[in-house]
Amino acid sequence: MDVNLQVDEASGVPFYLQLKEQLLHAISRGQLRPGDQLPTVRELAVDLTINPNTVNRAYAELEREGLLHSRRGRGTFVSEAGKRADGSTHALRLAHIARRVLGEARAYGFTAKEVLRAVASAAREDRREARR
Repeated sequence: MDVNLQVDEASGVPFYLQLKEQLLHAISRGQLRPGDQLPTVRELAVDLTINPNTVNRAYAELEREGLLHSRRGRGTFVSEAGKRADGSTHALRLAHIARRVLGEARAYGFTAKEVLRAVASAAREDRREARR
């Protein structure tokens, strides 16, 4: 596997979500291709010095979403869904980003409505700057 996975203890984002996002990003960018084998739960947990259950949760969620599949006794692999051209991986990534932003905003006491207003405002500002 040619992807450097890491966790940031200071980010406030749960480790399993950090791993999930990094794996999703690697799949959507083609760094991980269908059939590529991921490190075992134990190997990755040792490498990152985190609990194996954390790695397992990230893998399990991506498996439920159809991006990974496990073969008993053989390991965890990127599934064929990782190569879809219909943008579903891209859409999944955006959905994860949105959930992460909402979770982080809620941790600071903001409501979903406030987050939406802030994103809309930032998008308007971005469009204005792009026209310059």
